[in-house]
Amino acid sequence: MILKKSIPFVLLSFLFAAQSPKQESLKAIFADSYHIGVALNAWQVNSTDAKVNAVIQENFNSLSPENGLKWERVHPEPEQYNFDFGDQYVALGEKMDAFTIGHCLVWHQQTPRWVFQGEDNAPKSKEALLATMEEHIEAVAGRYKGKIQGWDVVNEAFNEDGSFRQSAWFKIAGKDFMKAAFRKAQEVDPEAELYYNDYNVWRASKRKGILDFAKEMVAEGIKVDAIGMQGHYQLETPTLEEIEQGIIDIHEAGFKVMITELDVDVLPRPRRAEGADLNMNFANSDEYNPYKDGITPEAEAKLAERYAAIFKIYEKHKDKITRVTFWGLGDRNSWLNNFPVRGRTNYPLLFDRNLDPKTEVIAKIASVVE
Repeated sequence: MILKKSIPFVLLSFLFAAQSPKQESLKAIFADSYHIGVALNAWQVNSTDAKVNAVIQENFNSLSPENGLKWERVHPEPEQYNFDFGDQYVALGEKMDAFTIGHCLVWHQQTPRWVFQGEDNAPKSKEALLATMEEHIEAVAGRYKGKIQGWDVVNEAFNEDGSFRQSAWFKIAGKDFMKAAFRKAQEVDPEAELYYNDYNVWRASKRKGILDFAKEMVAEGIKVDAIGMQGHYQLETPTLEEIEQGIIDIHEAGFKVMITELDVDVLPRPRRAEGADLNMNFANSDEYNPYKDGITPEAEAKLAERYAAIFKIYEKHKDKITRVTFWGLGDRNSWLNNFPVRGRTNYPLLFDRNLDPKTEVIAKIASVVE
């Protein structure tokens, strides 16, 4: 058939392109599964960049603060609190009607020395340390009562074998520091969900220690709603079976499951660099930084396959999981550019260094959603 008025080929191509369906947002893909969250830094929370704001608001319905609510940022000196970030972060959560997370009230890192030191720099007594901790929780969690829906109350308090980490908290106050932290958080905001959060929860020995103690707290009337499984994974490890068993065990122990810090490191690591302990750091080299000029199609295909396999497990157990949070908005600002090797070029998230979506990776993930 010959058209009397033919449309120029270039224009026809443009029209078809304009009618191409826009890629579905992450929160739409998982609307029937769980909240999809993102950890934001201060620049992103306050950004005037339209693209940054669009990526956040179109794709996520839960927010986590990357570093802005950690003790050294919000409470750097005994009588000094800095709530600028927290107020702006909570305001963004309210604007988006997001499920807003507080991270974290008690941790052994990014906590000022004065917290643990008394007169003449001697270690505080147990009573003094717990009083300091409770005052901090009351000030921070109290300020955002009713505005932050869930708190990582204690972060990373266990070793890989399930024993307690010998942190300054534990050395001074023993396991009571955890019990006191959860009790105080519950007192300050009874409606907020309270979480314990850690990395390598896929490891059976570590998970057993965490769950045994969480059940001990619950038996004493202490509120613990969920266990946060930090999802700091690599292309080959942990195994899918280990990830799945972690979800099952947490659920069977009576707790909600949350994937709190998801990313996938595509770069090779030194053998000793397992987990997410910030004390580890190794020298940079070409061996550990192979994609300085851009990730290869083969590596990105592996990333897509890995994410799809992980989300297939999450979808299988979506009745147990209430939230999946990516630890960072885009590759450029991921902590994995500097862990466990500083100065690398990593590609662990679903938005690239320009905050463009990795369409093939997202499509692969979307394909496993029922």
